[in-house]
Parts: sequence; structure tokens; C-alpha cells
Amino acid sequence: KGWHDKVAFLTDGRFSGTNKGCGVAHIAPEAAAGGPLALVRDGDLIEIDIKKKKLELHVSQAELDSRYETWSLPKKPRKKGYLSIYSKLATSPDKGAALDYNIVDESGR
Repeated sequence: KGWHDKVAFLTDGRFSGTNKGCGVAHIAPEAAAGGPLALVRDGDLIEIDIKKKKLELHVSQAELDSRYETWSLPKKPRKKGYLSIYSKLATSPDKGAALDYNIVDESGR
């Protein structure tokens, strides 16, 4: 509260509610898929130029490469139920966020 004119909000997901500041959503590919947000760290400078439609992470390519080497795909916590189905089959927002029934799980099924 009180930071809406000082801090921007970036996410690869959706958000709801009132947003009085700069909000950038649906960044893809998503962090969970190894997208750019997976490599962002506290203190990184991110430049947002709304008029030019520009979003730039000010971190060297060497540093990003180093971060990516230590990054690993997050484990999916749900083993059964509807959320497990969604986590296995849902596509990224840039691909419609729909269920893709052609995705094969680790067992080849």
C-alpha cells in the first residue's frame, strides 16, 4: 500500500483486483517452463518503456547463462486430482492457456 507509483508488477500469471501502478502480465514463456522470469533475482534492474512496448532485464548474458546452468524445472507438487491434470496439460498463456491433450507424461503415456 502506498507504493503504486514507485514499483512495477511483473508476472507470468494473471492478477486481479485494483492496480494503480504499472502492471505487466502474461510474460511468456513462463518461469516454470524456464522463461526469462525464472532467471530474475532480487535487486535486478528491469526497464519498462510502455510507449516503446519494451521490457528489458539489465543483466549480462554471461550472468543469465550462469543462472540458467543452475536452474532446474520445478517439481509439480500435485500427483492426482484436477490440479495435477491441469499442471500436466495446461499450455502457457502465449499458447492460449488451454489444455493440450497431446502432452505425454514422464512414463510415456
